[in-house]
Amino acid sequence: MIAAFSALLLVCTHVTITNDQFQINGRPTYEGRTWKGQRIQGLLFNSRMVQGIFDDLNPDTRPRWNYPDTGRWDADRNTREFIAAMPEWRRHGLLAFTLNLQGGSPQGYSKSQPWHNSAFTETGDLRPEFMSRAAKILDRADELGMVVILGFFYFGQDQRLRDEAAVVRGVDNATEWILKRGYRNLLVEVNNECDVRAYDHAVLKPDRVHELIARVKRRGLLAGTSYGGGAVPRENVVRASDFLLMHGNGVKNPARIAEMVRQARQVPGYRPMPILFNEDDHFDFDQPQNNFLAAVSEYSSWGYFDPGASNYCDGYQCPPVNWGLNTDRKRAFFDLVKKITGE
Repeated sequence: MIAAFSALLLVCTHVTITNDQFQINGRPTYEGRTWKGQRIQGLLFNSRMVQGIFDDLNPDTRPRWNYPDTGRWDADRNTREFIAAMPEWRRHGLLAFTLNLQGGSPQGYSKSQPWHNSAFTETGDLRPEFMSRAAKILDRADELGMVVILGFFYFGQDQRLRDEAAVVRGVDNATEWILKRGYRNLLVEVNNECDVRAYDHAVLKPDRVHELIARVKRRGLLAGTSYGGGAVPRENVVRASDFLLMHGNGVKNPARIAEMVRQARQVPGYRPMPILFNEDDHFDFDQPQNNFLAAVSEYSSWGYFDPGASNYCDGYQCPPVNWGLNTDRKRAFFDLVKKITGE
């Protein structure tokens, strides 16, 4: 399967880490920038855009995502509209977004997931149609100087792989695909919220997920994993990771966001490394205190998660997604990013 994805990319964008700062092409992000006395240089503001390559292979649930104007779902249209929106995100100072090979809940939040959205086959091979869409997004991000936080697995879809050997094979295949195409503008998130009980495979759970992080890192890629809302990474993940991912879902008090960052820096094995939230469904962007600003106050990057409404999405997770800045909430987030970054 790997040979089918062997085309090489002329790399323009290369993300690296120096201590607790992100760098793009050898220069700190938001170089020299401070805002209201807070250091911004080296941070990586981001948004959860995990459904950029979404498709539903279950014919029973696929009609749920039909576009209102055509009455059908179109995975390629979704990716085209995603790519068309990316320059506007970048103009507002957004430097990164999360994309996932198994997406996220297309209902925003859900207990069961009968749909089938996975770039992996049951044996861990890569589906060409999913990876073709992913390549188009990564290529455009490379051109725009943007970083992709590329997630591999999502709870509720990981069971699409039949056993642990298939999960490991999937990690190896995705890693090899990245390397063969020459991408250096990405960070690998092995799985979304490793501590969620819905995961079927032990290697994707908190006690062992560091094995997969180490497996990706051995190939020269930057890697980590995320935890559910309000959780601080455990020692095994801190020691294995290049950066720490946290989520702010369920955290209503901004002071707790700041406390999470401080606690993460106290976990055994921590050394100077970036801390970033790449999912938080709290907003209040017009208020003097919110989760975004609380993260910045502790020198942590922050990521916007706008689930929107179930079925038709005014947010960024429920297909069919409007990837533009089409709501007051989206505009408020991007305007604050622009203000903080000076873009």
